[in-house]
Amino acid sequence: MIPFFGASVYDDPAVYAKSDPMHFVKAVKTPTLILVGDRDGEVPMEQSVEWWHALTTLHVPTKLVVYPNEGHLFVKAADARDYWLRTLDWFEEWFAKAP
Repeated sequence: MIPFFGASVYDDPAVYAKSDPMHFVKAVKTPTLILVGDRDGEVPMEQSVEWWHALTTLHVPTKLVVYPNEGHLFVKAADARDYWLRTLDWFEEWFAKAP
């Protein structure tokens, strides 16, 4: 993450802390679809669950789907297809409701 933050978390933990999405979660109003593999090394599933829980608590329309044995990129054809179908369905549902 050094290219994004300019330092490692060990050298400048404050820059990482102030970028934590949880600091901004109360401002989120957009319906949110979270699709994550349970073996994601880029965005660990636990972070996705935490985000889903926060949005649900704040009554933001949110859906979480966890794909077993998938990483950041889905390699199983059935999971990849499901990912895209859910994404298309989500956009169809929420764009139809947009003002």
